[in-house]
Amino acid sequence: MKSRKQQLDVQTSRSYFMQSFYFEPMSQSEKHVFQAEIQQLLDLVIHSLYTDREIFVRELISNAADACEKLRYLQTSGQPVLQPDVAPVIQIQTDEAAGTVTLSDTGIGMSRAELVENLGTIAHSGTKAFVKQLAEAKQGQASLIGQFGVGFYSAFMAARKVSVVSRSASPDGTASEWVSEGAGGYELRDNDSTQRGTRITLELKDDAKHFSKESELERIIKRYSSFVPVPIELNGRRLNTLQALWTRSKSEIKDEEYNEFYQYIGHDHQPPLLRLHFNADAPLSIQSLLFVPQSNIETMGLGRVESEVNLYCKKVLIQSKAKHLLPEWLRFLKGVVDSEDLPLNISRETMQDSALMQKLNKVLASRFLKHLDETSEKDPSTYEKFYSEHGRFLKEGVITDFSHREALSRLLRFASSSLDAGKKTSFADYVKRMPADQKEIYCLLAPSREAALASPHFEVFAARKYEVLFLHEPIDEFVVEHLGSFEGKDLKLAEKASLDLADSPASTLSEEQSAGLSSWIKATFGDRVNEVRVSKRLVGSPAVALDSDPYMTSSMRRLMRASRKDGDSEVGSPRCDFEINPAHDLVSRLENLRHKDAALAAKVAEQLYDNARAAAGLLEDPRELLKRSNELLAELLASKQS
Repeated sequence: MKSRKQQLDVQTSRSYFMQSFYFEPMSQSEKHVFQAEIQQLLDLVIHSLYTDREIFVRELISNAADACEKLRYLQTSGQPVLQPDVAPVIQIQTDEAAGTVTLSDTGIGMSRAELVENLGTIAHSGTKAFVKQLAEAKQGQASLIGQFGVGFYSAFMAARKVSVVSRSASPDGTASEWVSEGAGGYELRDNDSTQRGTRITLELKDDAKHFSKESELERIIKRYSSFVPVPIELNGRRLNTLQALWTRSKSEIKDEEYNEFYQYIGHDHQPPLLRLHFNADAPLSIQSLLFVPQSNIETMGLGRVESEVNLYCKKVLIQSKAKHLLPEWLRFLKGVVDSEDLPLNISRETMQDSALMQKLNKVLASRFLKHLDETSEKDPSTYEKFYSEHGRFLKEGVITDFSHREALSRLLRFASSSLDAGKKTSFADYVKRMPADQKEIYCLLAPSREAALASPHFEVFAARKYEVLFLHEPIDEFVVEHLGSFEGKDLKLAEKASLDLADSPASTLSEEQSAGLSSWIKATFGDRVNEVRVSKRLVGSPAVALDSDPYMTSSMRRLMRASRKDGDSEVGSPRCDFEINPAHDLVSRLENLRHKDAALAAKVAEQLYDNARAAAGLLEDPRELLKRSNELLAELLASKQS
């Protein structure tokens, strides 16, 4: 005698689809008329819910796989089943001449009563409300999955007639056949099949005959159902030979298997640089396998890449290259994410719970960042390779993704004045090396290490033995701007730092002479310069130009010029602050020259100013600089010849 729970389990396991149609008392062969609401439902399923007709293959295979899984459940629970030695399998036969596709499974099957219940019962009430909700849901964006399973009816997108022959796994069961053309109603009759399971035959519409081609079915099956756990045979040939590697224990998988799987899903002949095999039960049920490619093709000039992480639910593909599954800055990843918690819309094609999708996005991104952090500690050389290829994506994340900004900041690496060429450091290691009197993290924008070391902005830091991070990419300035600080230490660009030399270099000019030269230069330049002052930061350079806008840097100026469209009016070089170094021989000679030849001294001062602006990236039009430089050379040569 079975317990009540066992009886309920068996009843639940035999629920194959959930539909509802009005039907009359059964006989050996009966015809049933669809209610008007059901006909409306079918029209919506066929014409509105699915964006691609080929989805019907995925839906029918998924239903067949479910039936096989339910059979396994019965067998493991000790229930007697028909033909217990017949292994679960899904077989598909195509007949191109007849224009038919037949899909059979050896799963749990259905009795005549279950055919009526599962293909003919869409809940016993509320049909009108369901149809109204579906019609108002903008092609199925309502939370309907779990209430009504309509995947079976996707078959009518391609088929003009569908017949279902099924025999229950119950040892005393018999076979029945359900036939419908998707309009008006369906017919139910006895069938003499002795095989356990379900066989669905589709007579294809004229414009869908291509689905009877073996090559077309093979393409669709391999795209959507390669990892279905039940064997799938197409015209006698096994197709799904690949294992769903992400569902297996990491300890059981060899590197060769990981690499083979990556090359299949990533379409890459190289092995991956990094991989993350990550499973979790809370806060979401997630099984994922993510890979980092060896190379970043965006740097090769091939355009912006798309994410190649595919979204699965119970090993069935829901969305290839799933959008919004991961943050945009992780688009370089390839792999698979499988979650049983996904509340899919009625077509299985689109996520409808955006809050849950955001949670999945955050969990995956956080776990991958943790993996990168662990790699940087345990395998620095591999992380160095990763950062060299993909570090730009992390910088993009700092700028665009506030929720992960702190974790991302710990993964950034920059060249440093305290390290050898080619080496990079993190913010955390920089902070550990800071002397007690240093309060800020200093960064210097420069196209190369050589340019940074030769920059006038670097001189004060070198003199005070403060470490400086060298930012070589334009995006780095925006990274610093968006971060603002690290572990309570403000990030400060060198050109904006308020830092003086501890000991000013010896000067041949007195303070009075230096002040007088500054005033004379300001009077000579007029409105072309914002302020002229004696520098307290220069050691070996004669002068430096600084953007007078406290919120603007030379790098930002360059980006603004680069983004200016043809035909836009010229903005002109910005007014700058000009600092002179009285300890430099050129400046002291300029002070002497202005008392002897003011006109020539003015030309030299202007040349010095433009040189400084050019070095700082603040000079837009170099024509005047070049013209003046030639004039000075001509005067020099003339004086030498006289």
